[in-house]
Amino acid sequence: MEPFIPQLVYIEPKALDYPLGRELKDKFEKMGIEIRETTSHNQVRNIPGDNENQVYRNAKSTLVVGVRKTLKFDTSKPSAEYAIPLATGCMGHCHYCYLQTTMGDKPYLRTYVNLEDIFDATMKYIKEREPEITRFEAACTSDIVGLDHLTHSLKKTIEFIGETDLGRLRFVTKYHHVDHLLDAKHNGNTRFRFSLNSNYVIKNFEPGTSSFDLRIEAAGKVAKAQYPLGFILAPLYRHEGWEAGYLELFEKLEATLPHYATKDLTFELIQHRFTKTAKRTILKRYPKSKLEMNEEERKYKWGKYGRGKYVYKTEEADELKETIEGYIHKFFPTAKTEYFT
Repeated sequence: MEPFIPQLVYIEPKALDYPLGRELKDKFEKMGIEIRETTSHNQVRNIPGDNENQVYRNAKSTLVVGVRKTLKFDTSKPSAEYAIPLATGCMGHCHYCYLQTTMGDKPYLRTYVNLEDIFDATMKYIKEREPEITRFEAACTSDIVGLDHLTHSLKKTIEFIGETDLGRLRFVTKYHHVDHLLDAKHNGNTRFRFSLNSNYVIKNFEPGTSSFDLRIEAAGKVAKAQYPLGFILAPLYRHEGWEAGYLELFEKLEATLPHYATKDLTFELIQHRFTKTAKRTILKRYPKSKLEMNEEERKYKWGKYGRGKYVYKTEEADELKETIEGYIHKFFPTAKTEYFT
């Protein structure tokens, strides 16, 4: 699978005040990609397409080069204290993804070029919490690795956090394009996580992302580069033969990872869930999806602000949890399971 290349690029004029903005404009001009101007990365209009679905698909291959004005970081529980805003949006087409609804009418990708401002804000957050460690999540609203071969923003951030005593960086990816990150001076301060799943889930519900085998191979490379490693298994999905599908995943992982990497592994486990709004959006955008979203077969779980979601019934969720945690204990007995939700 080839790395992501945008079909269309928008640039905010102010982005050209920054070295990365000028570098990206030059790069995309040389690649022959159409470049348009936009007043703001929040106000991108006229993305081509004859209907809503075509516009959506074209937006997912449109990159906006902008300046991040809001330097108040969102919180990012449970995985970190704050989200560090390097990019927004994702080039993948995962049927179940929560970005389907949270990104709403702005599914295009955005990358922010004022890295020094972002790093200054990061240092303020670290200082505020001294002498505690402060963790930053770089992939709350994007798959930052899928974009970083173009921008190297993530690489610069890894090296910036690598020079701090109390900062830690985390991110997660479904892409295998990691080679340029292997020599980054991370000093053990960055946990590199991969989103993994059974082969069935990746093939059927994660179009536009790297394959099962390529992700596992990339995880092996990252482990050999001495990064602390983690895996998010999400969404844990009860398809026909799911027990064997997830067993295959753990067998492949154990065969690929060097032994020393398994001493400090983390797993985050998230069962499949959906909201009524997400279901409507998914069925509109991916009408042929085989994703099972039958409310009658699920349990309704109330969330914050009175909005809830459909999850597996208690006994089905318990079986999922016990099975996956059993595999973790068998193949990686020293790994830490951070949560199951």
